[in-house]
Amino acid sequence: MHDAIAKMISRYDCHGLNDYINALREILQEIALLGLWRSKFFEKAACYGGTALRILYGLDRFSEDIDFSLLEPSTDFDLAGYSAFVQKEMEGFGFDVHVERVNKAIQTPIQSAFLKADTRNQLLTIEAGKDILRALPKGKILKVKMEVDTNPPPGFGTETRFLLQPIPFAVRSFVLPDLFAGKMHAILCRTWKSRVKGRDWYDLIWYAANHPELHLSHLEERMRQTGHWKGDEPLTPENFKELLTNAVSKLDVNQARKEVEVFVKNPENLSIWSCDFFLDVASRIRVV
Repeated sequence: MHDAIAKMISRYDCHGLNDYINALREILQEIALLGLWRSKFFEKAACYGGTALRILYGLDRFSEDIDFSLLEPSTDFDLAGYSAFVQKEMEGFGFDVHVERVNKAIQTPIQSAFLKADTRNQLLTIEAGKDILRALPKGKILKVKMEVDTNPPPGFGTETRFLLQPIPFAVRSFVLPDLFAGKMHAILCRTWKSRVKGRDWYDLIWYAANHPELHLSHLEERMRQTGHWKGDEPLTPENFKELLTNAVSKLDVNQARKEVEVFVKNPENLSIWSCDFFLDVASRIRVV
């Protein structure tokens, strides 16, 4: 195992298969960010979403995908041009990971690519024990999706965050009030049919406890872009409170809790969840 990867895996208290997979995925995410930094990607784009919150700001749950936004809308951007840098970085640290561009039948402003790897081989790379490997289903593929919004809504700010492993490097990220606006857009506007994304509600608690300031005008821009806020009237704090209260009243708390359990270290901490609990959490948000 590469010395830098040994130091990275030592940060995790891994016991079962899920612990190792979460740790492995996060290490691959950080190496991908390093490859993108080397490619000058962050001169054009910024990281946002759950992985940004986890890796750059200390969110205490794991995240699956890596989301990015261009700093300005562009029709010429091509994510494929950065794939070779990411793949080379993976190889340099001993991982056999392939980057595959997603070719969509219907064109959208979102460009996507997958990091794909044989889970067993990568667990061997980080020297997971035999008991862990025996618990792994045969043929399991580890995937990390990278998505870039090439037509971002306006009105967000960014800052540079620094990571020290596997080597020191920099990542451009949305600032926290705009990250919170993006998360709130997901809570209010994401459509999953009968599914509930409990990770969104888990993150809401983290924001309310640690960084409760929400940039309301950026949330409005996001909602206007997706058609969830229309007309000439601005989104007011009162409108926002009503929308969030309605979302809480419709929340299937048990389903939300079940969805997020595999991404947190102590699922028993979710037992407090209820609609009354989330109404209290919502009351702690500070609109800026």
